[in-house]
Amino acid sequence: MTTPAPNLPQLLAEAKRWCDDALLASMEAAGEQPVTVAQAAVFATLDEQGTTISELARRNSVTRQTVHQAVHGLIGMGLLEQASDPASARRRLIRPTGEGVRVHRRAQVALAVIERELAERIGTAAVGALRQALEAPWGEPPLVEIP
Repeated sequence: MTTPAPNLPQLLAEAKRWCDDALLASMEAAGEQPVTVAQAAVFATLDEQGTTISELARRNSVTRQTVHQAVHGLIGMGLLEQASDPASARRRLIRPTGEGVRVHRRAQVALAVIERELAERIGTAAVGALRQALEAPWGEPPLVEIP
């Protein structure tokens, strides 16, 4: 029995895992506190002025409980804080602390270096084409007829 070639979603997931692994290992090697992939994803989708847990869950396509767990771990590490939402007394905003901003900036630098390393491995044109394809508007997901 032959193994089928991986489909596009599998390849995209493997590529994301490669980037996540490179980022998390590089940050830890640079002396930063270790974080999980879920915690890094929360940070990547966080607005500097603050974001609600519900909005973070939507942006990350995960449950509120998953985000809540990641957020509280990051609060415990001193990277995030909760604040009242000036627009609604019932809502709480999650936002980075000063230390969180510093770590996030350092992660952005690390990602740029990782992207350059990828370009050395697979070629600048390939990375450019990949970026262009992923940034292109894809439209709504199609409903296809399955033969």
